[in-house]
Amino acid sequence: MKIWFQRARSRLLVFLHDLLMIPMAWGLAYWMRFNLAYVPPEFIDEAIDTLPLVVLVIGSVYWMFGLYRGVWRFASMDDLVRIAQAVLVGTTLLLFLLFALNRMAYIPRSLPALFVIFQLMLLVGPRLLYRWMKDRRLDFSGGKRVLIVGAGRAGEMLVRDLLRDPKSGYVPVAFVDDKPHRQGGVVHGVPIRGTTNDIPQLAENFGIDVVLLAAPSASTQEMRRLVGLCESAGRPFRTVPRIKELMDGQVSVNQLRSVSIEDLLGREPVTLDWDGIRRGLADRLVMVSGAGGSIGSELCRQLRSCGLRRLILLDHGEYNLYQIETELLDSPSPRIFARYLVDITNAVAVNDLFNQLRPDVVFHAAAYKHVPLLEDQIQAALHNNVIGTRIIASAADRCGCERFVLISTDKAVNPSNVMGASKRFAELLCQDIQSRSACRFMTVRFGNVLGSAGSVVPRFRQQIERGGPVTVTHPDIERFFMTIPEACQLIMQAAVIGKGGETFVLDMGTPVKIHYLAEQMIRLSGLVPDRDIKIEFTGLRPGEKLFEELFYPSEGFAETPHPRIHIARRTEAPGADLLRSALSDLVQALSDRDDEAARSVLGRVVPDWNAEQGKEAGFSLRAFHGIGRAGQESRFFPVAPTS
Repeated sequence: MKIWFQRARSRLLVFLHDLLMIPMAWGLAYWMRFNLAYVPPEFIDEAIDTLPLVVLVIGSVYWMFGLYRGVWRFASMDDLVRIAQAVLVGTTLLLFLLFALNRMAYIPRSLPALFVIFQLMLLVGPRLLYRWMKDRRLDFSGGKRVLIVGAGRAGEMLVRDLLRDPKSGYVPVAFVDDKPHRQGGVVHGVPIRGTTNDIPQLAENFGIDVVLLAAPSASTQEMRRLVGLCESAGRPFRTVPRIKELMDGQVSVNQLRSVSIEDLLGREPVTLDWDGIRRGLADRLVMVSGAGGSIGSELCRQLRSCGLRRLILLDHGEYNLYQIETELLDSPSPRIFARYLVDITNAVAVNDLFNQLRPDVVFHAAAYKHVPLLEDQIQAALHNNVIGTRIIASAADRCGCERFVLISTDKAVNPSNVMGASKRFAELLCQDIQSRSACRFMTVRFGNVLGSAGSVVPRFRQQIERGGPVTVTHPDIERFFMTIPEACQLIMQAAVIGKGGETFVLDMGTPVKIHYLAEQMIRLSGLVPDRDIKIEFTGLRPGEKLFEELFYPSEGFAETPHPRIHIARRTEAPGADLLRSALSDLVQALSDRDDEAARSVLGRVVPDWNAEQGKEAGFSLRAFHGIGRAGQESRFFPVAPTS
């Protein structure tokens, strides 16, 4: 009722305004006809006598044309056209009536045209002025003075929304844009003052409080450059959502957010053959091991849209499995999944599950992956990463699985740590099974993913929240990075194009220095490195390399139909007899809980792993954690293997 009353009151006020404008336009038309000078009495008398008829006729036509349905705050071209139509129709009707009454005595021939002009001015002018005042926020409410980077479509939408919303807290002052033809232009009254290189100077000249980046399609390199310019200007900055989110309708352009580290380290969006992926996976029973992990859970999210017959989730971590189950249950997609709390190193449970379900495609993402931790936990690492892979891969082979995809790592190339060597062992196992199996076994190898559990990005974020210091192992250490969704999409693409036996290597782009990553994360938090938050170098951890590799020097690579997926050509590999003998010895070493024997087996299968270096690293780590008397066990015992 209150809303209805407010609307009725607003329409009444607008109607009264327009009725008042009719006699004003009528009188101004007469005055203008006589050059804004003396108007003869007979003409004044005629104007006054006909005024009631003029107001009645013109006012009725205004109402009939619905001039009061529009809102002045959002006056548009359609409203202006409607006003022009009402003025022309009303004036024409008035002239017919005046001619019928008194042959238009004492009404000059130029009067109708002048009457039309003044009506338009008095009706349209206040509407446009009102909207202009609202859009320019001339309510003196104040706000942060902003410089908008990008005068394209996103910039235009952003400034329009900011000007319309008095509660946004932002006052657009100027644009910058690198396109020459836009220089000197004006967007909704906000001038384009220069290029992006002028950001620091313009921020100083115009007292800018914050810089808004309206460049949703900017490349990673361009985003880094813009962030650097904003940092040089010493101003905080925010950005509009990414172009994909805008196109998907997930967000609107005025939903500003902080620039994330993914904006600076991400790459161009991946273009996938989604039709081919859906054809390859549609109506199949797909299993994901390690489904509660960073990669496994994202694979489950991506696979939901592939038309699967059923999605099977395996994980040994109860809470992780519960989390991804809850997420899938809450999603609008069909509930075509089942979940099993299974340890992949439990051969009886795994074989029973495969015999019962008989999956068509298996994505094996279950693994231990934390490098320093596994250096003195070699039994747990080999039990999970090697024995677990052999158990689940053998089960897939026996049950007639169509495809088996092993998720590997760049640390498997020239490994310097137990984790990498164990994953290389797993790669060789899958290649060996492929040689005598109808199942298509393939490996997908890639580097670090942003935001995965235990990765450097969440760790740096926690250290920054605590006030520092941020710890980096070495000034020159660098790593490859990609986002989790990108990695999972490329994994699915590789699974579809693989013929069996390939080691696919994902294009990781250029490596990023971890020192740079730490600096940028501190800056994105609004702080200054080494002033607000210290960066400390702690030295390389056990098993850690300065630079990661994606290929063995002897492998080389071949192209695939997808530009971001390559094939590592096979290098010299141990024979089947050596692998089987090593597996038998490994099982015995794990049964005897003999670290020395386990290291010896790993060194035989992966000769480029420096077993002595790994051994020393493991002992040094145990010493670091503290061993009391000679021969006393470390308090960091190998934990039960999990997926």
